[in-house]
Amino acid sequence: MGMCFSCLGGAGDDVVPTPDPETRRRQLAEAAEKRQKETTYRGVKNPEAVERKKKKQEEMNKQEMTTSPSGGGGGLKVGPFI
Repeated sequence: MGMCFSCLGGAGDDVVPTPDPETRRRQLAEAAEKRQKETTYRGVKNPEAVERKKKKQEEMNKQEMTTSPSGGGGGLKVGPFI
C-alpha cells in the first residue's frame, strides 16, 4: 500500500504560487489582446501588409478631405448655358 502514495509525497513542493492580482490582470489583458489579434487576422497570410495598406488608405482619405474645396459642390463644374 505504501507504493500507491509514494509519488504524492512531494506534491506540495511543485505547486506554483498564484500571482498577485495586478500581475494576473496584466496577463489576462495580454492574452485577450493576443486572441483578438489572432481573430482579426484569421486567414490573412501577411497581416503586416494588410496594416500598411489600411494605413495608406486612411492617409489617402485624410489627404483627400483636406485638399477638397469646402462647399465646392463636389468638384463638378457647371458650364454656361446658351
